[in-house]
Amino acid sequence: MHIDAHQHYWDPARGDYGWLTPDLKSLYRTFGPQDLAPLRERADVQRTVVVQAAPTVEETRYLLDLAREEASIAGVVGWVPMLSNDAPALIAELARDAKFKGIRPMLQDIADDDWIANPDLAPAVEALIAHDLAFDALIFTRHVDALAMFVKRFPKLRIVVDHGAKPPIRDGGHEGWQSWADGITRLAGLPHVHCKLSGLATEAASGWTEATLQPYVDHLLKSFGPARLMWGSDWPVLDLNGDYLLWHSVANTLLSGLSDAEREAVFGANATAFYRL
Repeated sequence: MHIDAHQHYWDPARGDYGWLTPDLKSLYRTFGPQDLAPLRERADVQRTVVVQAAPTVEETRYLLDLAREEASIAGVVGWVPMLSNDAPALIAELARDAKFKGIRPMLQDIADDDWIANPDLAPAVEALIAHDLAFDALIFTRHVDALAMFVKRFPKLRIVVDHGAKPPIRDGGHEGWQSWADGITRLAGLPHVHCKLSGLATEAASGWTEATLQPYVDHLLKSFGPARLMWGSDWPVLDLNGDYLLWHSVANTLLSGLSDAEREAVFGANATAFYRL
């Protein structure tokens, strides 16, 4: 079973995607399962994890509604207001849906880089743990200190870093490489942290190649190992600077040194285990 561990569906007419504006012409339309199906089939990807793209409970319910009608959706990572007094009850309610697998606060868009270290998040996190749900960390290097504090505070929480913590690929790696690499090494040293091999093309300049991405993939693989990496497309955001089949092919090439079992883990088994699919 091959799993795309990170993709999105959306409908701009819903009106709660603050970042999704008409300026993003290639993305400013509805993307649904029927759009991804032919790409999945050509890449031999059977199921996906759909991740929130709006910081609203309404969008989470929208994704869960899609998932009830679409067998290829193995799980949904949604959003809840983690600092709300109602967060534990809301998490418990959403967890009654078998395809609700975790949450993702949009940390990269929160003004306070240390937000995730707020101890007042504890009731929401304890609810996640109680319902065996996961946590997606959408971060840049500047969030590593706060996230590491969060990770150590909740050793029973399954955590995955999205998009390899968005490395500074676009500048050619000359600026920011070391701080990113050190941050990845630090997070990987915490055994319950996993990482998604996704979103790298979006962080690269146009015209990227396998060689462009190789040092970043190599460092993620060295740090997390094949047992804690999971492949994701980040489609349709990926379409801003690549395409589904190209990224899938490049990822396979860059991981060609792994054993068959290790590749199967990265391209499916790890996501299945991590998200309890």
